[in-house]
Amino acid sequence: MKGVVLAGGLGTRLRPLTKVTNKHLLPVYDKPMIYYPIETLVEAGIRDILIVTGGNNSGDFLTLLGNGKQFGLKHLNYTYQEGQGGIADALALAEYFAAGKKICVILGDNILEKSIRPAVEAFREQEKGARILVKEVPDPERFGVAELEGDRVVRIVEKPKSPKSSFAVTGIYLYDNDVFRIVRSLVPSGRGELEITDVNNAYIEAGTLQMDVLDGWWTDAGTFSSLFRANRLVAAGAGDAGEGRA
Repeated sequence: MKGVVLAGGLGTRLRPLTKVTNKHLLPVYDKPMIYYPIETLVEAGIRDILIVTGGNNSGDFLTLLGNGKQFGLKHLNYTYQEGQGGIADALALAEYFAAGKKICVILGDNILEKSIRPAVEAFREQEKGARILVKEVPDPERFGVAELEGDRVVRIVEKPKSPKSSFAVTGIYLYDNDVFRIVRSLVPSGRGELEITDVNNAYIEAGTLQMDVLDGWWTDAGTFSSLFRANRLVAAGAGDAGEGRA
């Protein structure tokens, strides 16, 4: 299985911090943000990784990460997303890299307490389709929300005003190679982007999407409040701050 870290975008919600650098290069406690998703993939046993960058500071990723030696990797792959076409648009750039294999996709601002290895191993055994990780959160309206019937996802709604569950879809997605055909079939949403929620709903309609509930805390770091929370959670795990909750 191959790994894809999506670290493009302009990070407008974090300006002025992102006027001079990419959001994913900002510090979270004692490391650049981009380190965390890479370490998550490596810990799950994924060694072949693509970084999708964008914006005016993409060269800084190469300066920082190099060939991935600090993560125990032999090499890292890079590609560039022009403009802001959305998460699914960025994912489309990984088709050549995937080379027909299953992929584990993680958003570059996702920070987790515990391993995703159980979900990765389950997906290795899954014959086809997709697998998502969800987490119960106090503010599901900020995220894509999984509407459930028992332990089955029947629909995902992006940032609903009245969420039908408290389970947010985290920025961790496992896909078979059919994902690229699905992305090519998408039309831009009202905000002009190709939405990852539409990709996941296509798998739901096909009856091939599975779900796992993420263990431990999870947070994104795409707003000032969530970036602050991410710093607190990581610091608490290192024993340098009071205990936090996502």
